[in-house]
Amino acid sequence: MNRSSRIQVPLLASLLFVAGCGYNTIQTLDERVNQAQGQIQTQLQRRSDLIPNLVETVKGITKQEDTVFISIANARARLGGAVQSGNVPEMAAANAQLSQGLGRLLVIAEAYPQLQSSQNFRQLQDQLEGTENRVAVARQDYNTAVGEYNGYIRRFPYNLTAKVFGMGSPREYFEAEAGATEAPQVKF
Repeated sequence: MNRSSRIQVPLLASLLFVAGCGYNTIQTLDERVNQAQGQIQTQLQRRSDLIPNLVETVKGITKQEDTVFISIANARARLGGAVQSGNVPEMAAANAQLSQGLGRLLVIAEAYPQLQSSQNFRQLQDQLEGTENRVAVARQDYNTAVGEYNGYIRRFPYNLTAKVFGMGSPREYFEAEAGATEAPQVKF
């Protein structure tokens, strides 16, 4: 062996070692993101499953509010499709649309005192509120996992490892729709 190949072999070996650093951590962080996304999907599905019961309870007392029920049914169907696809921006948009419909439904419920006193309605409303909290926590956990993953794959030498194994693209955050910070306008 000549002198240049004696230098190149250890240099190449050290470069491969450095590039291999972090592979298992990248896999672990990627799996955390996938798990957190699964939690969002689970909670959104739970929410979607509760809504028909809530709608039917309100429908029994409020016959004339069909447009609200139709918009909720459409939003629920869109959310179901988004959850099945696993597309995070689509889930966020469908979730926002469903939240708006639910807000209108709860305004209707306030106008009917007999509905407010219904035990079924109160239980469903409590379950929905709990689910809303679970969705919020799942979104926070997902965004935290995405932040850890994205930060890790951008640092040297882990960015090399991520690129070599096709994991160099950052994951998308679960973001609120534009205008989500404004209170919804409910009009009938």
